[in-house]
Amino acid sequence: MTTKQVRIAELAKENPKMAFTSLAHLLSVEELRVCHRELQGNKAAGIDQMTKASYQEHLDEHLADLDKRLKQKSYRPLPVRRTYIDKPGTKKKRPLGIPAYEDKIVQRGLAKILNAIYEQDFLNCSFGFRPNRNCHDALKVLNVFIEKKYTNYIVDVDIRGFFDHVDHQWMMRFLKLRIKDPSFLRLIARFLKAGYMEKETWHASEQGTPQGGLISPILANVYLHYVIDLWFTKAVKKQCQGQAYLVRYADDFVCCFQYKQEAQRFYCDLKRRLEKFNLALAEEKARIIPFGRFAQENAKRNGNRKPKTFDFLGFTHYCGQSKSGHFRVKRKSSRKKVGAKLKAYSQWLKGHRTQEIDFIMDRLKRSLTGYYNYYCITDNSLSVSAFRLQVIRLLYKWLNRRSQKRSFTWEKFNQFLKRFPLPQPRIKVNIYQLRSELSYIL
Repeated sequence: MTTKQVRIAELAKENPKMAFTSLAHLLSVEELRVCHRELQGNKAAGIDQMTKASYQEHLDEHLADLDKRLKQKSYRPLPVRRTYIDKPGTKKKRPLGIPAYEDKIVQRGLAKILNAIYEQDFLNCSFGFRPNRNCHDALKVLNVFIEKKYTNYIVDVDIRGFFDHVDHQWMMRFLKLRIKDPSFLRLIARFLKAGYMEKETWHASEQGTPQGGLISPILANVYLHYVIDLWFTKAVKKQCQGQAYLVRYADDFVCCFQYKQEAQRFYCDLKRRLEKFNLALAEEKARIIPFGRFAQENAKRNGNRKPKTFDFLGFTHYCGQSKSGHFRVKRKSSRKKVGAKLKAYSQWLKGHRTQEIDFIMDRLKRSLTGYYNYYCITDNSLSVSAFRLQVIRLLYKWLNRRSQKRSFTWEKFNQFLKRFPLPQPRIKVNIYQLRSELSYIL
């Protein structure tokens, strides 16, 4: 952060009720230039087809003009270019909004200022899109809540189309609790109302924040901070006689309860809470399940072999035992995520099977390394090894379809893999090693 952003963070931390009245001036030419440098140059272009490289050609002129429009309050964001990406595990598509390049610069500057303020307000239960926090931290903290605390029930919920249904009026009301600068708020409102272009047709955006926008993650965290986090901490937990915990990563969250009746009450209250802010539960996915150290014993007593499982952040969580026979939460890669990833591998190999072998194998190595970095956590080595084997089979299938003649037998293919070996999975994240910065949460 710049010196001014650090000072904003200090003031926000010192006075949680302070409202900032002068922020828009921080989007200076110098700050806009820094934001430009920080943006990646290989991202898709918006409706103006402007890239980082083309913007760079006349950078000083572009930034001077942008700064002038911001000061004159005549700057207006362009509509985002809407595209669609596959939704893992389903045939549905997820809408993605790609902003114009200049809008990315301004959004990055706005996001930095918002982060400086709200990082002081956000609660420990929130992990998504925050500095020095990641998915593995959320999984580690959840693991402690289930294994070491009195967790007997999990409320597994999903907000239906959260990013598409964020209420703009409520969003602005939340922001005004901390920000009183009308110029700054006007910029955010214009981004929310910019709309999107699809098949050369402009569509209004009366609600929601476009996924893909640089400002959307922090705005989503602000919205859910007031809708979920504060409510759970200051209202729900205080009404519970037993223990209750929340772990949230963006709009994906899990709640742990000691007593069933309190989990059920929370579930009913949550539906009403979300409705108040124009959100809704995906009730076909929502459920309350027994989970924890006593769930296995109760399942056997009720004639069930195993307790139910739940998915969170790409992992299926299930009740297991340590080597010494004590209760443990274990995780394996979610079947839905694995299936979607293998489908993506198959489609890529099919489309690139005629490329040079060096290119194909280098891309596979880098992709598998990224997969391992996320999924190679405690207890999940077998699942990742099985995934690697499936990738090898897909590689064998599509390399044999480079021409009408089969390129490989399995014997020749194994020799080929010795020349172009794919990385072996190994555990990279110990779920029981909690970073010191997060230990105070517990």
